[in-house]
Amino acid sequence: MQDAKLLLVDDDPDVLLAARLLLKRHVGAVDIEKNPEKLPFLLNNNRYDAIVLDMNFQRDVSSGREGFAWLDRILDIDPKARVVLFTAYGDVEMAVRAIKAGAVDFVLKPWQNDKFLDTIRGAVNGKKEEVEERDDAPKSNRKKGSSGSTSIIGNAMRPILETVEQVAPTDANVLILGENGTGKDLVARAIHENSHRKDKPFISVDVGALTESLFESELFGHVKGAFTDARDDRAGRFEEANGGTIFLDEIGNLTPSQQARLLTVLQQRQVTRVGSNKARAIDVRLICATNADLNERVAERGFRQDLLYRINTIELNLPPLRERPSDIGPLAEFFLKKYAKQYNRSVSGLSPALLAEMKQYRWPGNVRELQHAVERAVILARPELTSGTLLEPGNFVFRKDGNAASPVNETLQLEDMERQLIQQAMQKHRGSITDVARELGVSRQALYRRLEKFGL
Repeated sequence: MQDAKLLLVDDDPDVLLAARLLLKRHVGAVDIEKNPEKLPFLLNNNRYDAIVLDMNFQRDVSSGREGFAWLDRILDIDPKARVVLFTAYGDVEMAVRAIKAGAVDFVLKPWQNDKFLDTIRGAVNGKKEEVEERDDAPKSNRKKGSSGSTSIIGNAMRPILETVEQVAPTDANVLILGENGTGKDLVARAIHENSHRKDKPFISVDVGALTESLFESELFGHVKGAFTDARDDRAGRFEEANGGTIFLDEIGNLTPSQQARLLTVLQQRQVTRVGSNKARAIDVRLICATNADLNERVAERGFRQDLLYRINTIELNLPPLRERPSDIGPLAEFFLKKYAKQYNRSVSGLSPALLAEMKQYRWPGNVRELQHAVERAVILARPELTSGTLLEPGNFVFRKDGNAASPVNETLQLEDMERQLIQQAMQKHRGSITDVARELGVSRQALYRRLEKFGL
């Protein structure tokens, strides 16, 4: 770990000192920070191999709420960040929640030095493996600058990549359309990484998950005292992205009032923090994405036509996986190689029979579902079910609603019932995350976690 760089964030200076003294003997550099509000600045100006984050920044709070909130913020800025959460109040339930929320591990304070070091070593090694996997992605199937983005592998995606290469060097606004799981976020990153802004921040925001009360504060920032919890001045996501790219995901779910406020900022190229009268100029490249038909929404008066004109100078439409069957094999092989290495399994390929069934399946969850299906098969594969080291149809369980050759057995297990309810709600509301979350009685973030969990 001698070439690794770590960031430690905790409001207790004694904890920071003790952790730094331990880690600096084993890693190349250790940055420490007491104030989590400085995380966006630190992440946009440094590359960390792992981040150790406290879960409680108010001494009378032990719920971990702040830790989870800052974990979400970190992963918004850098989805590949390796975050280890630690706390003095941890338990098994909180550890499970932390892992499901995107952390790579969990350490209970006071820590055991050897265990703490092993945890950090695992996080750092995981970061290095991700870089190696990107480098190992089939070069014939990806373009320079795509960072090996798995959703961009395949011949059917070449027209998209060619457009990305043409569009990326410009500052044209881009609208990316496509079903859930097709890789819209990865295409957005490929555009940024091929642009002249590649050394500046890439800020990703799920705007559809922002409530009316948080919308302006999150996007445009606020000043101290602007509202009850505004303890300090805080830059919004547009300011964080200044000089770089801001990616607004699920833009089709904005309310009319949110659309109006966003349009004003895009027209004026400046933001005003909540509670302030001072306008701040911004220089950002705008990329938006949605699974909604915005032209239909405009016709129904659910989306502003002037905002649509503003965001879709260039429009990219990502095809669903069922329309690119020739890419299923290369994608599956890529995921198989990744997870066989990650889980130390001896499987090395797909049998012709399995590949044939995979091409007949409609993959309603697209590339994300394929990724989870391969991961599950690699984990659960048993030697007696394989031909040599090849995965066979018996290793896969296809979803019933995808017209699979191998149907899912109906059970009364809670996870299966939860999956079915989500599928029914997604079909009923034609993939509208906001409407589905409202009907199921969960937050949008909770719904996203379940969609990721079930590969939907």
